Amino acid sequence: MAAIYSGIHLKLKSPQTPWEDKLKLARFAWISSLCLLPNKEQVLLDWCTHALTGWYSKKVEFSLDVLEGLWCYLDDVLHSRKLQSLLKQGKTVSLRLNMAQLLVEQLQECKHVVSKAPVCVPTILSVCRGILSSPALSSVFTTKYELMVDLLAKLSSLACRELQQPLLTEHKKTEGDTCQDEVMIECLQTDPATNLERSQTDPIDDHQPELDANKFPKKPKETLHSANLFEVLLQVLSCYLSVQRQQSNPNRVFTMVTNQLLQPLVLLRHLLTSGEFTPSHTQLRLRQQLCRDVRIKIDSILQLALFPAEQMNSYKEELLPSKEDCGKRGSGGTKGPLKPAGALLCKLSAQGYCEPSLHYSVKSNALCLLFKFFLEKYGKGKGEGEEEQRMLCFYFLIRLVPALDVHIDACSASPAKAEQPDSVCSRQKSPPASLCSPESWSLALLAVESLLSQALSADIYNVAADRIRHGEVQLSFYRALGQMLFNEAQPSIPAWYRCFKVLLNLNHLILEPDLDQLLSSAWVNAECMETRVQRARQLMVCSLLQTYTKLRQLPRLFSELLSVICQPALDDLRPPLLPEGISTSLRTCLLDTPLSQGLEICSLALESIKKYLLPDLVTEKMDIEGEKGDQERKDASLKLSSLSQLLHTVLFSLKTLDNASPVLFVRQSKSLMEAMQQLVKEILHVLTTEKKPKIGALWEQKTQEAALLLRYTWVEVDTLFHIHCSKYTSLDSAQTAAGKETEDQACSSSPVLTHVESLLSGEILPAHLHPSPSCSPVTCLLLKLLTLQQIKKVLCDTTLLCESSTAALLNRAAQFILAKSELEMSLDGEQVWDGQIGSVNARSYHVAHWHLITSNLPLIVPHLSGEDVVCIANVLVSSSLTRQTDRPKDQLPGHLTVSLISSQLLQSAILAELPSLFSAVVQSFTQRIINVLKAAHTPKVCPTLLTFEGKETGATSSERDASQPLSSLMKKETIIKDILASSKTGEVPVLLTGAQIKELIDLLQILSNLNPDGMSSNDLSSIFLLLFFMLTSTSSRPDQVAAGPPESGGEAVFLGKLLRILTYLVESRNFQSVLKLIHSSTLLQAAVSSLLWRSNSARFQATCSPGWLDLIKEMQGFIRSLVQLIIIRNSSVRLNLDQFASYLTSEAMKSRSSGATSMLSVHLLLASLTSFSQAVTSNLGRSKPMNQTLTQMLTRATASLGPAVESVLKPQTASETDIQPACILGQAFVAEVVTVMLHSELSSLSVEDEDKQSGSRLTLTHRALYQCFCRQILKEISSAPRPMDFLISSVHFLSAFYKALVKTEGGREEQGEATERGKELDELYVQILQNVNRLLTAPWLSLTDVSELEPAVQELLRHLVEKSTTSQFNVLLLLIREGLDTGRLRAGNYREALSAVIIIKLLSCCQLPESCSKALWLIAPQIISAMVFLVGTSSEDVSLTLPFTVPTVTSMTSLLRQGEGLLTNPHHVTLILGALQSVPLDHLTPPVYQSVFLAVHEALFAIIQCHPQVMLNAAPSFINVFYRLVASIMQEGRQRGDSDSGADGDVYLQCSRLIQRMYSHIAAAAESFTVLSAFMVAQYVTELQKVTLRPDVKLHLTEGIYQILDLCVEQDIKFLTAGLQMGVREVFNELYSSYTHYHKAQRQGEDKYTV
Repeated sequence: MAAIYSGIHLKLKSPQTPWEDKLKLARFAWISSLCLLPNKEQVLLDWCTHALTGWYSKKVEFSLDVLEGLWCYLDDVLHSRKLQSLLKQGKTVSLRLNMAQLLVEQLQECKHVVSKAPVCVPTILSVCRGILSSPALSSVFTTKYELMVDLLAKLSSLACRELQQPLLTEHKKTEGDTCQDEVMIECLQTDPATNLERSQTDPIDDHQPELDANKFPKKPKETLHSANLFEVLLQVLSCYLSVQRQQSNPNRVFTMVTNQLLQPLVLLRHLLTSGEFTPSHTQLRLRQQLCRDVRIKIDSILQLALFPAEQMNSYKEELLPSKEDCGKRGSGGTKGPLKPAGALLCKLSAQGYCEPSLHYSVKSNALCLLFKFFLEKYGKGKGEGEEEQRMLCFYFLIRLVPALDVHIDACSASPAKAEQPDSVCSRQKSPPASLCSPESWSLALLAVESLLSQALSADIYNVAADRIRHGEVQLSFYRALGQMLFNEAQPSIPAWYRCFKVLLNLNHLILEPDLDQLLSSAWVNAECMETRVQRARQLMVCSLLQTYTKLRQLPRLFSELLSVICQPALDDLRPPLLPEGISTSLRTCLLDTPLSQGLEICSLALESIKKYLLPDLVTEKMDIEGEKGDQERKDASLKLSSLSQLLHTVLFSLKTLDNASPVLFVRQSKSLMEAMQQLVKEILHVLTTEKKPKIGALWEQKTQEAALLLRYTWVEVDTLFHIHCSKYTSLDSAQTAAGKETEDQACSSSPVLTHVESLLSGEILPAHLHPSPSCSPVTCLLLKLLTLQQIKKVLCDTTLLCESSTAALLNRAAQFILAKSELEMSLDGEQVWDGQIGSVNARSYHVAHWHLITSNLPLIVPHLSGEDVVCIANVLVSSSLTRQTDRPKDQLPGHLTVSLISSQLLQSAILAELPSLFSAVVQSFTQRIINVLKAAHTPKVCPTLLTFEGKETGATSSERDASQPLSSLMKKETIIKDILASSKTGEVPVLLTGAQIKELIDLLQILSNLNPDGMSSNDLSSIFLLLFFMLTSTSSRPDQVAAGPPESGGEAVFLGKLLRILTYLVESRNFQSVLKLIHSSTLLQAAVSSLLWRSNSARFQATCSPGWLDLIKEMQGFIRSLVQLIIIRNSSVRLNLDQFASYLTSEAMKSRSSGATSMLSVHLLLASLTSFSQAVTSNLGRSKPMNQTLTQMLTRATASLGPAVESVLKPQTASETDIQPACILGQAFVAEVVTVMLHSELSSLSVEDEDKQSGSRLTLTHRALYQCFCRQILKEISSAPRPMDFLISSVHFLSAFYKALVKTEGGREEQGEATERGKELDELYVQILQNVNRLLTAPWLSLTDVSELEPAVQELLRHLVEKSTTSQFNVLLLLIREGLDTGRLRAGNYREALSAVIIIKLLSCCQLPESCSKALWLIAPQIISAMVFLVGTSSEDVSLTLPFTVPTVTSMTSLLRQGEGLLTNPHHVTLILGALQSVPLDHLTPPVYQSVFLAVHEALFAIIQCHPQVMLNAAPSFINVFYRLVASIMQEGRQRGDSDSGADGDVYLQCSRLIQRMYSHIAAAAESFTVLSAFMVAQYVTELQKVTLRPDVKLHLTEGIYQILDLCVEQDIKFLTAGLQMGVREVFNELYSSYTHYHKAQRQGEDKYTV
């Protein structure tokens, strides 16, 4: 055979051999082991590559089919297992350089869409992949850097073309085009099977020679062997990156990358990042991880090539201002480019490397990316060169901004060399006209914002250094940039506002000269009302307020703001001045503002109104100017409305006066109140003197609203000052008395009553503006607020309450506020209100009105009639139902609706404090339920419903009966008769439709929010009997049951909710009233019998449905609560319990004897017996007579449970199939039943044993059943994934069974069975421990599952060690020692260590025998040392933080708590502090952060509480750990905008409360921390200076640090004042000032009464 192939080499070279035969011979030669050629692999590879290069260089001619076959042959050879094995063996096989060049040329050809390449692209890509996969073969590229650059450039361009190709290709394509284009799309698909197919399947296989040889190799277009374009690209990027890092000449790398790679790479990165490629590529399914990997490689290449450390001098020479002679250097001085920045910008600005529509976006993104790389590489210098590098970054920034075609006048900011761009660059720049379109402006502003934000984050702007050493070059540039933003204003683009925000954060002086223009265009006169724009605008304004608050220049800001507001308006209607976001920020800022500045702001506002607005409202002037005057008056009234809202917000947010306020502030406040009072008079005078009022004139309406708002604000603030500051005298009485014209009226009644009368009659307003139905909503609301304020004053004056006319006046005032006619209209839709008075309109008025009523119910309800109270109750219930049925999905947080207010009121505790309203609400619910029942179908006569009908029709004239539908005793007795009849016969008189059941469920859901303890006895009995009637006498219609889906469980859900509410009512304090009407045993029997009837009549679907399981739980809860009540009342206990127990046992016997009983009935009976037994068992031990009664009940229940459980556990045969009832009922339920049965039997035996007072032998009746069950549980509990409820029930059973065995085996020692029984107990002990350990280490248990299991495992451990011997306890300690082996954690098996950690935590909380306790605490130091090491090791892996580190810290905390007085060596406590130092606190998600924070905090708390002796030496370590918590919560709790609210915000708020609590504990242990108190304050203010905290977080942290300041003596304060840095010192001074004013004064007042 060898002779056959001996001449194959000659035949391959022979020109007479046809190329098709040559190809077949080559394939045979590669496969066959009989072909003996020297260096055969290299020969065949060279032959193939020589043929390919010869064809493309026109030296050889053959058909296109042969060409494609050669490419396929080369591809197959490169991917063959044979070649790979030879290369691994070290055999040298290489490719020629011309083949590598040919590949690059072919990729260049593939890039053109119009090109008809003879070979499919996937084949060429696959060849590339085969070459690059082998180091030996890839050396043809890696040894030639220019060739590698060329390959990457061509492949990147090809990838860009693919991402930009059209959605649909032309239908008229040739087959070759289809092969090229469609297969390219196919090769981009990233199905994992497709990606791995090429490497897993080899077409040239040693085992298939004939198949491959005889079949001409031709790959179809849909081949799965084609390489994926982007995976090949990633491979090339990785290969190139390694080559680039090996280059020794950075200038050469920079030149090559800039000239050849920069453009395709930034384009490719942009397409992958922004997703601007065509929608067709949604079908490419590019994996996110693949795209991310490609982007990371691109970033690494660009950063390493364009900004190496060696290139910094070139950038400095180009960018930094230099001496005169530096500008005259020739270009031949160095090898590298002298102007790298210019070269980069020229390449990015050049046209042609991408679509024109993409050019600007690609360039803008690339500029931001380059600046990011520049900052990361050159902007992090330290020491002497730090300032120079910052300036270098700045000068690079000012070269990038003009490249965005954003033209700014900043010549002073640019160095001489930067002012003159290269000629090439100037020719290639895009014309400025490209920025005319809003889209381009949007991109430009986004890029500018990104550049400025990066500059801010990198801290390249040092204000002092810029002013002193650089002639304010940065300030000039930023000011010029800000001026450009003003000149080219784009208020419809959110980035425009964000640019101002960043400039403001850089330095407020940048925008200070144009502050009025900023306030006008970005706040007062902003036009665009789009949501995104409004959000950006509000954030900018909030940042402005916060900045000037920190600078203590808020009055300066408001002075400019007031001047802008008073300027002529550009439009008729300006946007709201204080939307919710800005208003909230302003309130926060005013709390941090000194009172003097707040008063100054208010004075400025009043002065602006008097000086600029009042003159425009004067009548004489308006009469002369006519229509023009009306327009000016209208403008003035709108401005007055804005300023009144501003004054209202400022005054309501100021710090109030108190007795500690300086006299100067009191005088200023009084002057302000007088000026405001006079202003209100003048405004009302303007309205009064109007000669020819126009009905509905806008200016009058706005002026009236402003006057009333100012009046209301004045009254509230004046009253507040008067209450809290004894130095301040209220001015309200004089104002009220002066308002009356007749002296008799003024003398006959109190000024307050007179003012109330004027409000109710409308005399406070001019005659033509009296309140009317057409009155504006704001006016109506303000009049009600003023009336409410006067009611408060009347109620505070005891002498006024004694006057005869006061009560009638208060009733009128309450009715005026209620406005019953308006209230009944408030349910027309779900209007939304943001809580601002200025935003009240016709739609949101009803919400504001309802909020006013509900928030002041204790004030107005006592003065309302019963009819008014019923009206409020009806609105409450109706609106809550609206929220239940039509819950808004997109409601913003903080916004109010009528239904939301009603729901919160029903859930609040205040409703129960208003008996009349609470009763009306309950009666409203009752009436609605009755209405539903009356509308239901009644197949037979129902006396209860007839009673409802008769009473309502017979008393139509009396509304009292309608409002109290079940108040009469006769009605209740009728309901009870119906309940008893239904429970005996099983017949249901009322049938409900699905819609009616849904309506009742909604009513029950709202009713469950009410506090049953607040119900009167009459209301409670009425609603309970009605609900119980629904339980026993209503059901769904048969057609509804048949039509409903099995999983819906409509009736089961309804009955479950019904039973839950009945349980709440049973547990209420007034339930005795119900038991006077019906016996408790009757209720129990009726409830169970009604459910049994439903289960037997196929009313429920299946035992596994959630609705049925919930119903069972609720039924058990009802039985437990009612049985508990029977026993606690101690009235007819035996009679009631015996009657119910007899009923249950009889039903259980029926179910066993009857073969037709459904499994639902069995489930229900077992659940009822179980809950009955649980309730009885929990009440044993009250008294001997009671014990005797309860024991008898338990014996009967256990006697019924035993056979029932045994029948359930036995398989039943039906229809030739085995049915396992236990599986149908659920393993967890059966385990729970057996556990309760065991508990009941053991409890009754224990009571009997105590009564006999002898050591007689205790015997379990069903011992064999328990043992069998125990063996089955030990077999199944840890063998495979199980439901959590089964695991918990199983652990509970093991706990009860072991306890029972220990107790029953105690009396056998005298009978000689101690040894044998002891062995059985020891075996069971070991088996339980091993199974529990295996369960805790099971990989299918999540962290949440383990947490759920812990209480059950702790109970089991408690019973195991309660009476354990030393040998048994040693087994447990040995198990712990094996689990704490650190080698397991290093090996990645943290589960076993976690099991040991959990067992330690649970064991430390158990009551141990003395010998076992000594053994545990003897080795506790070793356990602590092991866990400290585990914490240190696991902290290095962030992924283990939540699943392992936190539980380990929690376990150590448990040891610290339980080891109080037992851990005598303080060194071990100090070890734990060291471990806490390593616990990660950064870059965690909020839930993980909360868990870590709580664990560390609790450990510190345990140390300071249980080991105070350690604090004497370990206080510094303790403070260091606590400082980590403080610093982390300051970072996480800083202001972030949108994310401040919601669940994440609550996490950080809770953590701040813990910090406050720990500060208080540190202050309580003053003797250990007195020396360190100043150090703690310094740490706090240093961190506080870095961030702007959320107000709620700051409140708790501030209250905490106040307690540390209490420990500081005067010397500490002086030390802090002198030793802190400038910025930190200002923060400390502010903190100490607020501490002195608030906390210290209060503490000194408390010290007067402290012994």
